[in-house]
Amino acid sequence: MPRFEIDVDPCDHITADAIGQPGQRVFYIHAYQDQRTITVIIEKAQLQSLAIGIEQFLSQISRQNPQLEEPSGDYAEEIMRIHPPVDPLFRVGEIGLGYDKERDRVVIFTKELLTEEADPESAAAVRFWCSREQIRKLARWGAEVVSRGRPVCPQCGQPMEPEGHFCPKKNGHKH
Repeated sequence: MPRFEIDVDPCDHITADAIGQPGQRVFYIHAYQDQRTITVIIEKAQLQSLAIGIEQFLSQISRQNPQLEEPSGDYAEEIMRIHPPVDPLFRVGEIGLGYDKERDRVVIFTKELLTEEADPESAAAVRFWCSREQIRKLARWGAEVVSRGRPVCPQCGQPMEPEGHFCPKKNGHKH
C-alpha cells in the first residue's frame, strides 16, 4: 500500500522550475490548490522529456478531438518561477500523462523514487490535474528552464562546465 496518494484536483496553478546555479540546479514540479502547495523533485532529463511529451500528448488530444480549442502556451515568467524555500514531498522516479475527456483535464502522474530495498507498492504518488492551457504553459516554461542550463558540447553532447570541458570525442575515450 502506498505511503500516501495525493490528488491535486484541480490545480489552481502548476509550474516546473529549477533553483540553483547551472550544473547544481534542483528541478521541481510545483502546484497550488486552494491554500496548499505540493512540490516534488524531478531530474532535468525528466523535465525535458515531460515538456516534449506534453506537446506530443496535446497534439494527439487535438487530433482525436478536433472540436476542442487549441490551448495557449503564453506564460509570464514571474508567475511561472518558484521561490525558495520549497518543501518537496519526494524525488520522482516515474512520470506519466493521462487525459479525462469528460472533464477536459490532463493529469500528470508522479510516483516516488524508492531505494532498492523498498517495497514498490509503498511508493507515494501525486496526481496533478490541469487544464490543457495550464499544461501547455508548463511544457513551454519547462523547456525554457532546461535550456537555461550549461551549454552542451557539439562534439559529445555532454554539458560543458564554465571552467573547461573534457571532451571524450577529442581524446578518443571517456573516463
